[in-house]
Amino acid sequence: MATTRKLQDELKTLLGSNNVYFQPPKNLQIKYPCIIFSRGAASQEFADNKTYRLTKRYVVTHIGYDADPDIIEKMAEHFSMCSYTEHYVKDNLQHDIFSLYW
Repeated sequence: MATTRKLQDELKTLLGSNNVYFQPPKNLQIKYPCIIFSRGAASQEFADNKTYRLTKRYVVTHIGYDADPDIIEKMAEHFSMCSYTEHYVKDNLQHDIFSLYW
């Protein structure tokens, strides 16, 4: 859990607010702009029939009103193992999705 807290602190710094949520419950009142992140599949490498390296992956979603947020550049610059994967609009909110290995 310490890794998740560290990542949450990094994302708060990047966003410039405390509106960063790890796997929030559906009934939570979310403030925008925000970042929601959750665990995804890990990257696992093998050697000598055992796990050589395991890197956790997180799905990070930035949600806000801005159609061209600077978070895309900030994520790419701050995290070396981060890729921008998708964009969509739902309920007039912009959703930018990243895949982040941490």
